[in-house]
Amino acid sequence: MNLRRRVHSRSVDDWGVWAKNHREGLMAKYGHTTGTSKRSSGTNLYVPPSINLTKIAVIRPPESPTKAGIPVFLAPLAIGTPPVSYDVILDTGSADLWVAGNTCTTGCSSVPTFDSSTSSSFTDKGTAFSIEYGSGEARGTLASDTVQMAGFSVSNQVFAVVDQVSSGLLTSPVSGLLGLAWQSIAASGATPFAQTLASGTSWDSPVMSFQLTRFLNQSKTQEFQAGGTFTMGFVNTTLYTGDIEFINMPVTNSYWILPITAITVQGNSVTVPSGTDSYAAIDTGTTLVGGPSDQIANIYAQIPNSQPGTGNYEGYYLYLNFLLACGTSVTVTFSFGGKTWAVSPADFEVQEVSRGTCLGAFFSLTTGDSAPAWIVGDTFLKNVYSVFKFSPPSVGFAQLSDYSLSMNGNVNLEVPSATIGSVSAFATAGSVDTNRNSAVSLRAPSLLFTIAMTIWAILAI
Repeated sequence: MNLRRRVHSRSVDDWGVWAKNHREGLMAKYGHTTGTSKRSSGTNLYVPPSINLTKIAVIRPPESPTKAGIPVFLAPLAIGTPPVSYDVILDTGSADLWVAGNTCTTGCSSVPTFDSSTSSSFTDKGTAFSIEYGSGEARGTLASDTVQMAGFSVSNQVFAVVDQVSSGLLTSPVSGLLGLAWQSIAASGATPFAQTLASGTSWDSPVMSFQLTRFLNQSKTQEFQAGGTFTMGFVNTTLYTGDIEFINMPVTNSYWILPITAITVQGNSVTVPSGTDSYAAIDTGTTLVGGPSDQIANIYAQIPNSQPGTGNYEGYYLYLNFLLACGTSVTVTFSFGGKTWAVSPADFEVQEVSRGTCLGAFFSLTTGDSAPAWIVGDTFLKNVYSVFKFSPPSVGFAQLSDYSLSMNGNVNLEVPSATIGSVSAFATAGSVDTNRNSAVSLRAPSLLFTIAMTIWAILAI
């Protein structure tokens, strides 16, 4: 599927506020504050929104083109009978679906909302539900209804209808979030939409995959741009080259976890811990890369003129590069037990926050006891074709094809629009884990059949 992106301007001070919110939101999502657990084939088209985690365009020197790019991904799915489409964030780092309801009293005035009275298949579960982010929270109740996406339909899918949202958490047209991880971390206890499809006969293969684009140093970008591809039930061979290297997950049925076995910075090896301290969540819903403070310090120790940030930049690092203006200076590679995968210098640099001072994309964070120590987001994922396999549980990466790479910075690509097409496969939602409190909470912040659906590549910052 193709992606779209939105670009916004922001001041240097706003960069600091964004950085602080991003770090705190990620720690909240992965349970640092309380340790509470969170929460055939089809193709979708991507687009980027404008919420408070949106990547903004900042002028380097005034005469230079703007920098914009770090996507977080959204797609439209349809809920109800008859189906109505809503844009939701695609998040492999959580496992619940929630959307704003038409009874929402705060924080939903500018977004499309779900009206349960228009759906003949809607059932109110009557169970309280809350989702907490570092920058706010959403509250509502659990329900079930028919949910459709990319030609697949799941009946009786449990999701949350939210009626209270903190100011700025949702911005039109984003109506909610679709978690793509496993049932064991679902706050609702329900089998997630994708897991239901993967475990049945709806998909040709139990996989979903992402190809994400970047838009950097583009002076002619529009508010929305095509941004990448999300596929369900197959892998799109036009988007990668060579083989997909699958690594079995060391821990199954939770987050999408891989062990980090090697890191290099500027060609120098950085010592990484073994065992659970090396575990990383591969998270499309996260913009940057977070890890333990000592390991992040080791990474920046390989970068000349780097120093810890202060104030709103606490937990981040800044580095000086007057000659290159941050553009092509730092190369980091990851290995998860097999091949080595590079992070483009363009992705390592979040932004030039002041003349010659650059903000790095790797930052320190502390996660909860049940969460992995590392969170690897779109800073890395834009550099690979990523595949999430439900059986056997594993994550695979492949080299991007020339076709995929040609989408980077291509401002002439047609921006996709949301559609609701015919359904090619049906499934019924699986079990619900009832061994939970009545009030559940989530800590937070996919070629046989193809349907174009709008997705957001949120250009954060």
